Amino acid sequence: MAQSLPKIVPFLMFTGQAEEAMKFYTSVFADSDIDEITYNLDGSVMKAQFRLNGQAFMCIDSTIEHKFTFTPAISMFVNCTSATEIDQSFSQLSEGGEELMPLGEYPFSRKFGWLVDRFGVSWQLNLE
Repeated sequence: MAQSLPKIVPFLMFTGQAEEAMKFYTSVFADSDIDEITYNLDGSVMKAQFRLNGQAFMCIDSTIEHKFTFTPAISMFVNCTSATEIDQSFSQLSEGGEELMPLGEYPFSRKFGWLVDRFGVSWQLNLE
């Protein structure tokens, strides 16, 4: 049964990979789970709710063709609490994707990385 959602929730629109993406993301982050999935007749995701480290998300598989997709102008910012967490998360998320800023030290962070994953979603990972 789905948990109640906060008032504002990130909403991700995929084009056939919503369930695969949810399963991948929930395997990367602790305290994560898929709460609810409703399917279209063709097996694509009509609506889904999931949590990553307690943060609620929603997603769908778009049934309408469109010319837009995800952009790095909006990204998921993750504060990691250990070097191990940021190293593992960055490694997993960047597999099959593209590194925008390699994991390393920057003037604003002792360890930070920015990437676009294989689904096109942008992630910024920061070591607190």
